[in-house]
Amino acid sequence: MGVPSAFVPVGLPVREYLLVCLTAAAVTFLITGVIRLFAIKVGAVAHPRQRDVHVKPMPRMGGIAIFIGVLAGMLLAFRLPVLSRAFEYSNDIIAVIVAGAVIVMIGGLDDRFELDSLTKLAGQVTAAGILVLYGVQWFFFWVPWGGVDGGVGSLLSLSDNQGGVLTVLLAVAMINAMNFVDGLDGLAAGIGLISALAIWAFSMTLLEDVVAYPPALIAATLAGGCLGFLPYNFQPAKLFMGDSGSMLIGLMLVAASTTASGRIDYSRYGGSDALALLSPLVVVAAVLFLPMLDLIMAVIRRTRRGQSPFSADKMHLHHRLLEIGHSQRRAVLLIYLWAGVLAFGAVALTLFEPVVVGWGMGIALIVVVVTSAIPRLRAKRRKQESAG
Repeated sequence: MGVPSAFVPVGLPVREYLLVCLTAAAVTFLITGVIRLFAIKVGAVAHPRQRDVHVKPMPRMGGIAIFIGVLAGMLLAFRLPVLSRAFEYSNDIIAVIVAGAVIVMIGGLDDRFELDSLTKLAGQVTAAGILVLYGVQWFFFWVPWGGVDGGVGSLLSLSDNQGGVLTVLLAVAMINAMNFVDGLDGLAAGIGLISALAIWAFSMTLLEDVVAYPPALIAATLAGGCLGFLPYNFQPAKLFMGDSGSMLIGLMLVAASTTASGRIDYSRYGGSDALALLSPLVVVAAVLFLPMLDLIMAVIRRTRRGQSPFSADKMHLHHRLLEIGHSQRRAVLLIYLWAGVLAFGAVALTLFEPVVVGWGMGIALIVVVVTSAIPRLRAKRRKQESAG
């Protein structure tokens, strides 16, 4: 029996993806000004609170602009003869559109009326459930133990219920993590852009088949949406993305990484290349590391004080960088650098010699750590000089 022509590797169309990404960016950039006026008109304005960094009222709902840009990119992809195949062989793109619409609606209502945490959680679970209903979920992944007959490692298969629950939990966690990290101008949009580009690069390099079209398309349109929004959102911001944006970014990152994980041909490696087999988990862990770390630290910190995990404070990673002495812009750029080193380092591990990548990442991490600590080191030196 011959292999169906639709699934014969043809190489991924890089130029078409770039066109889709730039289209999403351009539409987002052009529509953001309109959304800003709309947010002001309907009263979706963030007034400064004790925990906030901004000092004047700021319109939000920027996530609507990002979602419109994403839709524009996907519509263009649907009209392109090559990328239209992303819609033909799976429901992944439709799942992201429907779930994205739900999460943006919930986020938009919160931007305007400030919904309670349980209502938002219900909306997040609903959006994640939609992904699962359309087939976007973890089904299996390779683990480096349990090999038989001299094999290295084994493939861990999940039932539909197990995979669905895991996907919903991961989606809800990531949505809230991106929501928590959205505390400085341009921070969430930049992390979303960097993470989406990393998943895009992973899909384009390791998944050389038509089945890689959906994750690459999801990542490319998200990257474009974040890129088009950044000129309005980078410090000094003219518009906040609000929960409608941060929750959309979290949802799409989970969808892109989950669909990419399910497209690995494990038989291609035969258990001999453990790093390649672990690549889906490595890339997902690196992309989610910073926002998830911030989320976990916040939950632990608040529960230890007897507070709700959803209560607000000024102890997030970006707040700590400001406390050390960094400006808003420098703090955001440092977190960009952290995110970039982790995400693209993980992708590089699947493509190049681990030793070379390890040295490169080690040097980069040292530079980031030293750069992050410079204000504190300067303050310590000034204190010593004044004491002397």
